[in-house]
Amino acid sequence: HLLTGDAPMHLIRSALFLAGVVLWTIVFGTLVVIGLIAPLHARFRIIWFYRRGFMWLVRAVLGITHEVRGREHLPKAPSVILAKHQSAWETVALQDLVPEDTYCVFVLKKELLKLPFFGWGLAALQSISIDRAAGRESLNQVVAQGADRLKRGFWIIIFPEGTRVAPGETRRYKSGGAYLAMQTGAPVVPVAHNAGEYWPRNAFIKHPGHVVVSIGPAIDPAGLTQEEINSRAEAWIEAEMRRLSPHRYRDAAEQPAVA
Repeated sequence: HLLTGDAPMHLIRSALFLAGVVLWTIVFGTLVVIGLIAPLHARFRIIWFYRRGFMWLVRAVLGITHEVRGREHLPKAPSVILAKHQSAWETVALQDLVPEDTYCVFVLKKELLKLPFFGWGLAALQSISIDRAAGRESLNQVVAQGADRLKRGFWIIIFPEGTRVAPGETRRYKSGGAYLAMQTGAPVVPVAHNAGEYWPRNAFIKHPGHVVVSIGPAIDPAGLTQEEINSRAEAWIEAEMRRLSPHRYRDAAEQPAVA
């Protein structure tokens, strides 16, 4: 992308987007913190407007559009969503996967809650924060907080690889989400997407394009171990990634085309 004649425009667009989203985050991060005196649904409503503005900037300034496939796979009851993590895009966009009359929270490292405005907003929305240095105890933290959120009607989004991963790469899938599902009986919904093709991790310059978000069939945890739940989610996500970005995977590129 950087070698094309469009590179200067991509740089300008990315700079304008950054300026706009920083101002937008400061305004709404402040509103959410002030909203601590208001009911929780009011805080989520504020974030709903934040997402609308953020995604408008993504479309209008960066030229990144998206579509969602497989919504019919979403269970009616709050569930655990295990999703691929390639960029900051999905931390906002994936929140719109759940029904409008429900809430969703992320499982994240507790250090993020200290970030000005953005982190304060996550804390105000009762995100599930864990101490990743706590080892096995971090699983107990996920279950204790996750069971509470599910019981209250929240959907939970987890990035099982634990960090942003470049397109075509895979890291070890951590079992926290699968363990939570096993302990609570909540279905697991695998989600794949190709946002990293246009919004590279740790990169300032973004590129116009069309993101595809693909939702897989829900996994019923009944009778399964956390390892089995985790491996089924990983198998579906990684297979779907090869369909969304076949050029990133040698094994997918070598397979013959199927009519």
